[in-house]
Amino acid sequence: MRFFIILFFMMSMMNSYSQDAYILLNGKGKKAKYDKMVEQMHEADVVLLGELHNNPVCHWMQRRITEDIVQAGANPVLGAEMFESDNQLIIDEYLSGLIRMKDFEKEARLWSNYETDYAPLVQIAVDNDLKFVATNIPRRYAAMVNTTGLESLSKLSPEALSYIAPLPIAYDTANPSIKNMLEMDMGHGHGGGMENMTQAQSVKDATMAHFILQNRNEGQVFIHYQGDFHSANQGGIYWYLKNQSPDLNIIVLSSKESSDLEFNEEWEGSADYILVIDENMTKTY
Repeated sequence: MRFFIILFFMMSMMNSYSQDAYILLNGKGKKAKYDKMVEQMHEADVVLLGELHNNPVCHWMQRRITEDIVQAGANPVLGAEMFESDNQLIIDEYLSGLIRMKDFEKEARLWSNYETDYAPLVQIAVDNDLKFVATNIPRRYAAMVNTTGLESLSKLSPEALSYIAPLPIAYDTANPSIKNMLEMDMGHGHGGGMENMTQAQSVKDATMAHFILQNRNEGQVFIHYQGDFHSANQGGIYWYLKNQSPDLNIIVLSSKESSDLEFNEEWEGSADYILVIDENMTKTY
């Protein structure tokens, strides 16, 4: 009898110190069921998984969602902001087994947290014979726009332009992500530099949307990984996808950090699902 009393006490102590690392909510702040979310994503045309780049819970959730969609019988196309479009050949050669992993990793201009956060997603493509698309504009061209504006892209060669969304790039300050950038800048005096910065943001989002549409087949879901800013509030990639294909069924997961895992009313409607993570979570880099 004494043993069971001690065991009960120990279990009670463990529960008192337990803490959730995250909660999953719908766009209205109500608790959401993971299985229902994955089911909706499985039936979608495009899934945009908005991440906080250095948050391990985001990357764990991305991996879990992708594996579950594959196990449900889908044959998704995968793609990511973290790979630039002029590296598509290198990715294709690696996925097809033509080149070694170390050569792929040496030449593909990988992010510093690739090994922990993005290599597992690429491995899912390897294991399941899936296509993985490098969707982002090469950073040198984004830097051009950030320096001299969108008009500088017209000077590029046809080969260079093949790595970017077709010109002219739609630039609209009503795009929620651009509007948000401009509002955050109010009173900071960036002047014309801020306009170039938002244009660089636009060409990134437009290019990612372009390669998503270019590589997705009818009836096939495209799972895309990007920073949360590129897809939240129906802006960024979402805005460009809907501009070109209004009937596209897009499911967006947005990631947020919170000290108390409580819903912030400012997040309402920012996405179909919101992953709220303890802000004290260990970072990946």
